[in-house]
Amino acid sequence: MNQYFAYIRVSTAKQGDQGVSLQQQREAIERFAQRNGLEIRQWFEERETAAKSGRPVFSQMIKLLKHGKASGVIIHKIDRSARNLRDWATIGELIDQGVEVCFANESLDLRSRGGRLSADIQAVVAADYIRNLREEAKKGFYGRLKQGLFPMPAPLGYLDKGQGQPKVPNPATAPLVKQGFELYASGRYNFRELCNELQALGLRTKSGRIITKNKLTKILNNPFYMGLIRLRKNNETYSGAHQPIISKQLFDRVHAILRGKVNTRTARHDFLFRRRLKCGQCQHTLIGETHKGYVYYRCQTKPCPTTMIREEAVELRVLDRFLQLSFSNDERRYLDRKLKQFHANEDQQQEQTINAIQLKVRQLDDRVARLTDAYIDRLIEKDLFEQRKDVLLSERKDLQEKLSDWSTGKLQISEELAHFLERTGGAYSAYKTANVEDKRDLVDTLTSNRLLNGKIPEVMLSLPFNRVAERRKCSNGGPTRDIDRIWQPLLNELVDFFRTAPMPHSQASIQSNAA
Repeated sequence: MNQYFAYIRVSTAKQGDQGVSLQQQREAIERFAQRNGLEIRQWFEERETAAKSGRPVFSQMIKLLKHGKASGVIIHKIDRSARNLRDWATIGELIDQGVEVCFANESLDLRSRGGRLSADIQAVVAADYIRNLREEAKKGFYGRLKQGLFPMPAPLGYLDKGQGQPKVPNPATAPLVKQGFELYASGRYNFRELCNELQALGLRTKSGRIITKNKLTKILNNPFYMGLIRLRKNNETYSGAHQPIISKQLFDRVHAILRGKVNTRTARHDFLFRRRLKCGQCQHTLIGETHKGYVYYRCQTKPCPTTMIREEAVELRVLDRFLQLSFSNDERRYLDRKLKQFHANEDQQQEQTINAIQLKVRQLDDRVARLTDAYIDRLIEKDLFEQRKDVLLSERKDLQEKLSDWSTGKLQISEELAHFLERTGGAYSAYKTANVEDKRDLVDTLTSNRLLNGKIPEVMLSLPFNRVAERRKCSNGGPTRDIDRIWQPLLNELVDFFRTAPMPHSQASIQSNAA
């Protein structure tokens, strides 16, 4: 039997559809077979890289050759057969078994020692070429990432602008993607409902298909939309040069809901402190229930010694904390005067604020650089390096957003202080007259921890509200200080807080409610 297989290959399907390589290989093999009087029994065509083993067509052909279905195989060149040493070793086993392997473009006698050595050298060179090509591609890929560029197809909501250019928001789909984040952040939609809503709004994938649950999950978990590039394969994070579609605060809110840190379920009973009280012993959330017309909260853990408490007792403790935030008439007059001074010096305050944020950004950049040096020197493991870098880049993104707001005049120290002081000083009276939802909003915004130890509720104010509540305390037991000595250092502390502290989601409601 003098029948042979013929094998031709290109690396990608695109090369096979648009290139001429397959046809040239076929013609060269046909000429070789005609010149040597060989009959081609079957053609094997593959459109897959030879850098990795496991090509399906190649494996099928090898299996047939091992079973004696043909006398040998004709291949255009050595690098068309294998670009990895494992597949080349497989071809060597065929030769050792008596299967004739011919290369149409190379005059090699593989039955001789010299011919085998020459072929082995060419195969090693082909494998090394792939390794070098892979290293150069990897170097270019990570080089782009360090420049803030995403060297992969743009995600939904963005457009590709060419090699070496950052992605730009798609004017047609970017607003819909942003709306999807906002709808999910509201807590009123689950995945199925949000997919239906986005479908009704007209959002489609790049191929024109509807948004599925899996696709929505990838969108909501992708920090690319807030300006960071994260590689899921190795969990590496880079600062992006593209324009964000959403703010970091919105992304954090969505992420908190996805991780179950924010409750979005509809309650059967509208208890005031539902899912807002924790047991001081076991840290489990207290459950609300009604007995004889009264609302009680109790721990569901059986061995826990914490007993139940009436809702009125918790509310009295909340009101006591809010009362500490109230201002006297003298304090109000003093603060009004100071706010006018801040407003008169707004330009100077603005410049100081921008400089403070820029300084903190530079400090974060230095910390990232030192962290990278520690990783390069093998002082920390890669997982810890990526975890810390992700935190630093996330904090840097917060500051960049705030710097943008300060620079464009969206935020001003006098307005920040005015909104904060108005909300703080009126917290007690606002709570007394508010409905249940507004009361919850005040509790969420102004307090951080709400615990029950035995029958004693403990309510702690969040930063910076706790600093206002503690303004009259004297650590040295001395007499009460005058208003200026109390408030001047506290106002300086508040200014520093509003300048550089990231604005959490709950804190954002301070401004909107006070406006």
